[in-house]
Amino acid sequence: MTVNLNHIIDQVVKDKGVNREVLIEALESAVLSAANRKYRNTRDLEAHYNPEIGEVEVFEFVTVVDEVEDSYKQIQLEEAREADPDAQVGDELGMKIDASNFSRIAAQTAKQVIIQKVREAEREGVYKEFKDRVGELVNGIVRRYERGDLIIDLGKAEAILPHRQQVFRESYRQGDRVRAFIAEVNLSTKGPQIVLSRTHEGLVAALFASEVPEIAEGIVELKGVSREPGSRSKIAVYSNDRDVDPVGACVGMRGSRVQNVVTELRGEKIDIIPWSSDIAQFACSALAPAEVTRVYVDKGERSLEIIVPDDQLSLAIGKKGQNVRLAAKLVNWRIDIKSESQARAAEEEKAEGAEVTGYVVDPLHEGEEEGAVQNPSSAAEAPAPPLSVDDSPEVVDDNDGDR
Repeated sequence: MTVNLNHIIDQVVKDKGVNREVLIEALESAVLSAANRKYRNTRDLEAHYNPEIGEVEVFEFVTVVDEVEDSYKQIQLEEAREADPDAQVGDELGMKIDASNFSRIAAQTAKQVIIQKVREAEREGVYKEFKDRVGELVNGIVRRYERGDLIIDLGKAEAILPHRQQVFRESYRQGDRVRAFIAEVNLSTKGPQIVLSRTHEGLVAALFASEVPEIAEGIVELKGVSREPGSRSKIAVYSNDRDVDPVGACVGMRGSRVQNVVTELRGEKIDIIPWSSDIAQFACSALAPAEVTRVYVDKGERSLEIIVPDDQLSLAIGKKGQNVRLAAKLVNWRIDIKSESQARAAEEEKAEGAEVTGYVVDPLHEGEEEGAVQNPSSAAEAPAPPLSVDDSPEVVDDNDGDR
């Protein structure tokens, strides 16, 4: 009794989400492989699926000749005309053979080929679904640890949260729920590899986009993010509507929006800073809560010399230089920060031919022109370079210490 495969194919397509044409091709390939195994590759065979009867038909092709030299691939004219009265010498005849007589080994081969094709189709389907989702937030469940890496179940696929992408303060157990940022999606020989991150700057941006409707609607723009995972982040925001306060929108009613982000990041501190095209004003905001006395702008070297009151220097630099380091990353300019007394000493030393520098942080970016201002509000009207959540300037020199 021949089994109608139409119902089976429809069920597999529904359950596995495999393309029907791919599955039919897999069936044809499997049956052909089994047939070749049975006949030891001595015959010219082809397999074709017949949707009307729900069966994969196998055809043996032979050439019509006067005298047969290879009985597996040739047929005499008289015998050929019994199957096709119009057959002529040199014609190719395809004769259907019974595909139900394959041995158990041949049937097992067919089964393995089908399973392999279905797995390949499933893997490709997962890759196509996630390859365009890089930069999105996903929720998953911790399944297991593998050499320090976390394997996260996303439902349709498993993802990896590498050890280097985990925040040092965070720990997880099997069954814990995890919210992470899709950093990469790669197609390897073992299938799609989805790489997640809890340390990426984009995680902060994506969390604010999910919590702040004004960002999702484009009213408020997230101009930049600088982050030291597990400790502190600074974000720069800008409003395209003068009636909407970008900082207030991100903070939310009684701080509810920013608090939701802080909770998701497990207590990581977040500074929300208004972005400005005035680089001096932007830098002053980025150094908050420290107060700034003067800012000197050198556009050619893309550097800022910032003068702060003596009692504000340690606050401006921050613990282990964190505050000024994050500010330099956010504005993408080199920052040289000094106290009032250091600035006066530097001027005296400069007059004597020596050079004194303060606490310097340099994100290694080049500029175009030069200029200087004495007051942040009167800085040159030159737009700051475009910042995005992927900008990650490098800290070159932090002088390793607090002042």
